[in-house]
Amino acid sequence: MDESSTSDGGALVVCFGEMLIDFVPTVNGVSLAEAPAFKKAPGGAPANVAVGIARLGGSSAFIGKVGADEFGYMLANILKQNKVNNSGMRFDPTARTALAFVTLRADGEREFLFFRHPSADMLLRESELDVNLIKQARIFSYGSISLIEEPCRSAHLAAMAIAKESGCFLSYDPNLRLPLWPSEDAARKGIMSIWDQADLIKISEDEISFLTGGDDPCDDNVVLEKLFHPNLKLLLVSEGSKGCRYYTKQFKGRVPGIKVKAVDTTGAGDAFVGGLLYNLARDVNLYQDEERLREALLFANACGALTVTEKGAIPALPTKEAVLKLVAEVKS
Repeated sequence: MDESSTSDGGALVVCFGEMLIDFVPTVNGVSLAEAPAFKKAPGGAPANVAVGIARLGGSSAFIGKVGADEFGYMLANILKQNKVNNSGMRFDPTARTALAFVTLRADGEREFLFFRHPSADMLLRESELDVNLIKQARIFSYGSISLIEEPCRSAHLAAMAIAKESGCFLSYDPNLRLPLWPSEDAARKGIMSIWDQADLIKISEDEISFLTGGDDPCDDNVVLEKLFHPNLKLLLVSEGSKGCRYYTKQFKGRVPGIKVKAVDTTGAGDAFVGGLLYNLARDVNLYQDEERLREALLFANACGALTVTEKGAIPALPTKEAVLKLVAEVKS
């Protein structure tokens, strides 16, 4: 499926990992037990990032596994409708597409209940990888959920090795989901096991505290001494509505967030990553120029901001026009 005709000339970004169905309560601010009914929404961070890039006009593909079931075919179709190349998707006849019940409780905390025993995304095998698709990518983007279980973990490591060998830029958003890991220790070890291979890492303040064993996530020294590794080109710390901090070997700083009325924060981090990778696919070296990096991060912040103004992740991901309009308003 050649989507290059619809994209605006950026190189291909391949997103690897899970795609699932989120079931979200029809009523806000209730626990899962209190929710009267649920609405289904496509989810999974790597898939959200792929759609985010395509929505902006970029070129993206998704590699992952779903069940050979109604939900799996629905997800493949959603990617296709959103101009994401889905030729790297695989369908498992023996396992179901993963489900997650997600609610935003009245106290603002998210509550998750996952159905993955095992789900199809965990069963992607190395032999099922679309190697040619990975080799075509300029950027290879992934998380940590695909590292939790075999055989998906081996497929993930193999895909990363192919990407690295073919000169891809590796982008890592750990996207910590503690309930999915056997233990906190396993999560920390698993997430850090591939840490030093990434060119770009995006983490949240909560993830910094978790990975460093409780250190202050706002302390630059903590970030630089414990998390910045010698091969890393760019480390980003997302601060939600406050914006983001950036660290390279040459410089560091922060770009403030854009104030909007938040309706649903689902997918904001993925929209941010998509917005940044969209720009990096045009010029993978832009992180070397601080002024251009700040421009790209303001654009990415605007992507995140627009996503929280609507419900759901994929439906709320913005177009390039909407992002540029918001950026222009901020600058004026």
